[in-house]
Amino acid sequence: MDKQDATTFVHDLYHAVDRKDVGYLSDVLAEQCRFRLGNNPEVINKGQILEGNRHFFESIKSMSHSIEEVVFQAPEESGAAKVNCYGSVYYERLDGSNTSAVFATHLQVEKGLITDYLVFADLSAL
Repeated sequence: MDKQDATTFVHDLYHAVDRKDVGYLSDVLAEQCRFRLGNNPEVINKGQILEGNRHFFESIKSMSHSIEEVVFQAPEESGAAKVNCYGSVYYERLDGSNTSAVFATHLQVEKGLITDYLVFADLSAL
């Protein structure tokens, strides 16, 4: 993975998230992956991560991420690339009202699979 691959990876990931595509997430998450969204508890089981995302996706009508920057750190001896990004996310609630938040995401990617997926955002307005 290089900087261009990392940028494409992030954009593909967030396009899938915006589509609420749990199948895509299943394809890119490692079996043992650490996931945390906002202030929610950390989850380390792929099945629980997918179920949590499914539940979150059902709690909103739609979302749209705008990525402002992707920062890439090449793999070291561990073989894990570190990819960080930040931007804005726009939500449409189930009642049709809208809100937005800024976010930052830390990803650790090994052999094309996410092993660390930490999203930092204040989602209290949802």
